[in-house]
Amino acid sequence: MDWWGLFSFLAFSLMVLLGLDFGGVVYAWSSAKVICLIAIGTCMLGAFVYSEAKLARYPLIPLELFKDRSNVAALAVTAFHGVAFIPGEYYVPLYLQAAKQQTPIMSGVLLIPLVVATALIGVLSGFIIHKTGRFQELIWIGTTLHAAALGTFITLDANSSIGKIVGVTIFFGFGSGMLFEAPLIALQTRSRQEDVATATSTFNFIRSIFVAISVIIGGAVFQNSMDGQSERLARAGLPAAVVQEVSGKEAAANVALAGQLTNPVQQEAVKQAYASAMQNMWIMYTVLAGLGLLAGVFVGTAHLTSEHVETVTGIKSERKRESLSGPDDTALG
Repeated sequence: MDWWGLFSFLAFSLMVLLGLDFGGVVYAWSSAKVICLIAIGTCMLGAFVYSEAKLARYPLIPLELFKDRSNVAALAVTAFHGVAFIPGEYYVPLYLQAAKQQTPIMSGVLLIPLVVATALIGVLSGFIIHKTGRFQELIWIGTTLHAAALGTFITLDANSSIGKIVGVTIFFGFGSGMLFEAPLIALQTRSRQEDVATATSTFNFIRSIFVAISVIIGGAVFQNSMDGQSERLARAGLPAAVVQEVSGKEAAANVALAGQLTNPVQQEAVKQAYASAMQNMWIMYTVLAGLGLLAGVFVGTAHLTSEHVETVTGIKSERKRESLSGPDDTALG
């Protein structure tokens, strides 16, 4: 068991995520708590890399995967896709409830086209790869559509029609759906047969951790942006107590507040404040998706074989092979 790798990466994940979550909301970005969490957490990432390279006999993430430029590019595409696809499913409902004053159930119904488009394109992408053996083009097209769709999200405001919102989410689903399988195939085809399982688990691990990071940084941008809307809301005549309820960490919990206001000017001001704060978040995600597009350029091609090769994996089988290789290794086994 790679205990050093496990605990160092756990420390990195927890401290960096907590630092990003606290920054600008619970504590100032310049506070010692936030700086120490992010700085020490980053150092733990260095400790994790050292553990994988020097200490672990069976590392969580074998660093050999990163010696191939195409593998690094495929994992980078996965990371940026993990960062940029989750806001479509996580923050679009928040936008619908806050800026469009839809009910939670209706916001879920309006999300169905995005989910269906993502699933259908994902299945179609797998079929194309199976029939043609090509995956590079899917990565290039997918990253382009993904970045372009997120850029379109920036144009959404409190007055955008439901038809436009649904159309943008379907467009987003097309780009996102192409990027679930193609980068994995790109990684697997350039890995040794005995390393495919490890490469696959690394792929899923990186996607999962960047999805978590995405939710945190998106929330931080949104909350800080809502703090920046306080003056605008005060000018619209909202009481200080109401402004406080839609600021910072309280904003996401009070998305229905605009619908409770009787003054139409104040109601519109609150909805526009939410939409403006989310535009800042969409800008950030568009930039990150653009980095995924750049990474996709460096994904190399490979021949997909139709031959089935069985490989026995696992520590027990490896030790058995070592015991057959010589007396020294037999003693070790």
